[in-house]
Amino acid sequence: MEKAIVKKWFMIHTYSGYEKKVKTDLEQKIETLEKGEIVTRILVPEEESVELRRGKKKVVARKLFPGYVMVEMIVTREESADGINFKVDSDAWYIIRNTNGVTGFVGVGSDPIPMEDEEVENIFRVIGLNDGDDKEVKETVQINFSVGDYVELLEGGLSGHGGKVAEIDMEHKRVKVMVEMFGRMTPVEVGFDGVKKA
Repeated sequence: MEKAIVKKWFMIHTYSGYEKKVKTDLEQKIETLEKGEIVTRILVPEEESVELRRGKKKVVARKLFPGYVMVEMIVTREESADGINFKVDSDAWYIIRNTNGVTGFVGVGSDPIPMEDEEVENIFRVIGLNDGDDKEVKETVQINFSVGDYVELLEGGLSGHGGKVAEIDMEHKRVKVMVEMFGRMTPVEVGFDGVKKA
């Protein structure tokens, strides 16, 4: 049997809404019980997006997996004729399993099964982490208006005037609004934060 020490990510199941509390409690327990060399990182995967609310940009975090927390641990990889097994440190398993809000590891029975490296990389890409360390600022914009909606202009010489949304350019974060001027419809182009739904 071949053995090796490796770092693997695991998913733990928590009560929905307790993800951040579980992360904080676990970090404190790991530090207090000096298990930081075994449980190396704890992460609540969230995707940040920028929403426009009443003409103001607001960063909103949305949990990718409500009810789950990711934990990176040092484990023993055992390879035998039966296949590959990953043995989790029994103390770390006990600490995590007995943290308030945790209902268990994702796995078979009480045996935690590590996440595939590809799964972890995909999650990191979505939440904007490089190698899981540096947070990359990624801006996705959500707007509360669509083509055909009536909006009010908030900037420029036509501030306070209203019109219908004719086009939305997500790439350049601009909107074309048809405003009535001198008895005819005129297109006015402004940034997303230059309009609000009327």
